[in-house]
Amino acid sequence: MGLGSYWHEIIEVLRNIIPVYDQVNRAISLGKDAEYREYGIRNRIESGNFVLDAGSGYGNMSKEAIRQCKDLQISMLDPIPEMLERAKVEFNRENNLVSGVFEFLPFRENVFDAVMCGYSFRDAISMRTAIAEFHRVLKNDGRLIIVDIGRPDSAFNRAGVSFYLKYIMGILAFFAAGSIGLRFRAIYGTYKRLPTNFELAQMLKEKFNNVEFETRMMGGAIIVAAYK
Repeated sequence: MGLGSYWHEIIEVLRNIIPVYDQVNRAISLGKDAEYREYGIRNRIESGNFVLDAGSGYGNMSKEAIRQCKDLQISMLDPIPEMLERAKVEFNRENNLVSGVFEFLPFRENVFDAVMCGYSFRDAISMRTAIAEFHRVLKNDGRLIIVDIGRPDSAFNRAGVSFYLKYIMGILAFFAAGSIGLRFRAIYGTYKRLPTNFELAQMLKEKFNNVEFETRMMGGAIIVAAYK
């Protein structure tokens, strides 16, 4: 499960929406994006941890982690060089910015205390391969944190979330950022390729010892912590 060949189209969309990324995310999440990031990280990252921000964009998860725990070493990984260029400015640093994909992480085994995926895991080419790679680079007591959209298990809730993403989200994105905001409609394409929340939980349990899986917004948002 994952985007497969659709990944290239999504990456091109992401590359073009960098200037309006935050304001549209805030609008289409009904203001919940930052709240869910904060909740996902809370008590799961500790001072002194070595953390991988996977699919970092220009660093919103990293900023929240640093706000909660000052003494962190963070590597930021993203497939879009333009995102990392902006991160370089945002964080005023040159190092620990890596261009790459989830499925081929350029890191040794057992390196990180935590891996964070903030609204990025849905863009995996292969979710199962990505999960295996995250597991590989985590230390034995490490944890994977995922904050993202979800695909509800209930058919009724799935229909509701699908309607929102297909029709309402585009309207909100347009009002937030004009015509460029309409590019966010590509999220519906990623949603259609998602496993259900139950299926994703089972995939994580294949590799991780303990999986805490919480849902919000009728199951259309997920906050997950998986412990190695």
